[in-house]
Amino acid sequence: MGQPYPPFRTPKSRRVIGGIRRWLTAAAGALALTGGLVAVGPQASAAGLTQITGFGSNPGNLSMHAYAPDGLAPGAPLVVALHGCTQSASDYYAHSGWPKFADQYEFALVLPQTTSANNSNSCFNWFDSGDSTRGRGEALSIRQMVDAAVARYGSDPRRVYITGLSAGAGMTANMLAAYPDVFAGGSIDSGLPAYCATSVSAAYTCMYSPPNKTPAQWGDLVRSAAPAGTASWPRVAIWQGTSDTTVVPANATELRDQWTNAWGIGQTPSRTENLSGGTTLSEYDDASGKPAVRVYSVSGMAHGLAVDPGSGPEQCGTAGTYYLDTICSSYHTARFWGLDGGGSGETPGTLPAPAGLAVGGTTDATVSLSWNAVPGAASYDVYRGGTKVGTANSTTYTDTGLAAGTTYAYTVAAVDAAGAVGAASSSVTATTTGSTPACYTANNYQHTVAGRAYQSGGQTYATGSGQAMGLYNTFVTHTLKQTAPGYYVLADAGC
Repeated sequence: MGQPYPPFRTPKSRRVIGGIRRWLTAAAGALALTGGLVAVGPQASAAGLTQITGFGSNPGNLSMHAYAPDGLAPGAPLVVALHGCTQSASDYYAHSGWPKFADQYEFALVLPQTTSANNSNSCFNWFDSGDSTRGRGEALSIRQMVDAAVARYGSDPRRVYITGLSAGAGMTANMLAAYPDVFAGGSIDSGLPAYCATSVSAAYTCMYSPPNKTPAQWGDLVRSAAPAGTASWPRVAIWQGTSDTTVVPANATELRDQWTNAWGIGQTPSRTENLSGGTTLSEYDDASGKPAVRVYSVSGMAHGLAVDPGSGPEQCGTAGTYYLDTICSSYHTARFWGLDGGGSGETPGTLPAPAGLAVGGTTDATVSLSWNAVPGAASYDVYRGGTKVGTANSTTYTDTGLAAGTTYAYTVAAVDAAGAVGAASSSVTATTTGSTPACYTANNYQHTVAGRAYQSGGQTYATGSGQAMGLYNTFVTHTLKQTAPGYYVLADAGC
């Protein structure tokens, strides 16, 4: 699904890239390594979509686009939606149907966007471990977008979900495995098992003939990607057309095996149901009897996202190339996650959100917080960047072990005597004092991907200082010194 080679800028390398592209075209009908989302129909207006800058260090060189209904209340859910190859955030916004349910069920949408600077077909690099593992590349950029959206919209950090199509679905599976502490649920639409591939050749194998691993082997890939000691997993929806020749239906079976094994449940459905559009739903319950994994098999559907244009309550989206008129997958996924206020998703307790969350002080490594008491609260959970970092028995908390000169976002939720967690507070940000100089030696392409530099007109410049570094390619190497957050200077003479 898209070639991962760095965008060289020399005449010789352009000839090489041209040859690679011709090879990919011949090998995969120009749909190649990223699910084949090459052309799209006419795009609807995406006037409600806003680009957000400055959301983090952005090591994956992505752009952040977001939509929130007018008057969205704090504590609402957040959905991250990843487009397919050569598509854009606005294209996915216009066709997928997600904005309809953001308005109807009241949640915020984040739509990350990649470009040809990252991948020649503008595909998320799901098959590149440098971009798809926890704390690295594009995966970290998406994680930073979640933090920024939680802070901007006051979203409930316990109700963050992610979905994607094709290459976006491959990245979705990896994000669910790498960040189970961030995402409560996911939807993998015409996609691949988490970490099925870590190279170009392996990606082709996964697309057309996925490895027949045991459920335990697939589950081990999830467990090895997650933080040590992870004991709870996202609820996962898997959508697959039975006539998909780009990402073959066997991938849905391997995905089912992977996520049921991660949950510690069997591969025999707890129940099956026939839905509209020739769709068969198979559910796999957790130990409490709630669906943990769902597989939606759409009879006769080729490669793409299932939509169902129309004004009916279960309809959504716009048909077009790789947006296939069958059934509204966004509707069924939203209900599976409980975004409609029901379904199988987790809902917060009844305690209101704490008011008055404020930063009391910072040091190089700590942030002190305080907030107003909530009647009926037995304790309070404290979240940093959407992840729970501690519990307080009073209305103050000091977060420790932080990096110097770094900005963090915090929310707090009250917990009642039965352990039910109430709504999350509005978010506040705090920046630790000081700065820890650090030096990095890498080629210009690697500096740019890591966010230490940026490229313009084929030339590379140090982030912050703007010092010229030469051609944007993998052949020119420099040492950069970070002297302040987001500020780098050339240090080739010594650091």
